[in-house]
Amino acid sequence: MSNQTINLTIIGAGLWGQALAKLAKYNTQNNVRIWSRRSSESLESVVQEADVVLSAVSMKGVRPTIEKLTALNIPKETIFITATKGLEPKTTLTPSQIWKESFPHHPVVVLSGPNLSKEIEKGLPAATVVASDNVMAAGKAQQIFSSDIFRVYFNNDPIGTELGGTLKNVMAIASGVCDGLQLGTNAKSALLTRALPEMIRVGSELGASPETFFGLSGLGDLIATCDSPLSRNYRVGYGLSEGKSLEQILEELQSTAEGVNTANVLVELAKKYRIAIPISRQVYRLINGKTTPQEAVKELMARDLKAEFDDLDFA
Repeated sequence: MSNQTINLTIIGAGLWGQALAKLAKYNTQNNVRIWSRRSSESLESVVQEADVVLSAVSMKGVRPTIEKLTALNIPKETIFITATKGLEPKTTLTPSQIWKESFPHHPVVVLSGPNLSKEIEKGLPAATVVASDNVMAAGKAQQIFSSDIFRVYFNNDPIGTELGGTLKNVMAIASGVCDGLQLGTNAKSALLTRALPEMIRVGSELGASPETFFGLSGLGDLIATCDSPLSRNYRVGYGLSEGKSLEQILEELQSTAEGVNTANVLVELAKKYRIAIPISRQVYRLINGKTTPQEAVKELMARDLKAEFDDLDFA
């Protein structure tokens, strides 16, 4: 690895942004700065000397952040890393697609994996994936965050890596419902096992490699998020199973649960591409008050009988 100091600016000072800043600071060769709308410094001052700019904002903050940066004449060699999980409602684009559209001449890297912020804050070991069609940029991201408590892998499938982290948020809501209704281990295992091919169907239609979903950003993130009360999306599902309204749950969370927005966007994508999304559709119906948790379970159990892998192509 290079001994050269890397100047990293993280945009977004929420739990995720702070966790990533902590990980980056493990490597003393990194000069890390963190910025949010509440910062006393200007955005221009913190990105001026940055070799790498990482965005850890919520989905709704991606477009406004990019608009601010496009006005700053950022050098073409500056690498952008996106650590946001979600889909833009109006365009159905992923964060990396928005970044590439706005900065076509800059390397863009996706960072995603089974990384619960509160566990990272405690210094517990974890692993993640950085993905880009620019190998050197992915390598730089790997260099920044790798340490003895954080193992970083890389691949060349940014859209698959991104969608794994995005789609599992919807499944985490379903998982929270499952646990809240005390449906048992058998039901939970069936749910998570069927969630993966549903994610693969969506990802494949949008240009992702099916194999990516068996990695850290797909299966890994699915396991972590669907089995932990530290997950905001899991807590949304659990709250719905208790009869709470979505508004009440989100108020209690005091933070964003991206799975809610993703479920709404996913239904539109499924209509457009004619993708079967039975689990996500029930989540969509549930968060929009069109069904109850108990009725959603009944609907899933009453679906037509089929072969286990009849709609997946692993060739």
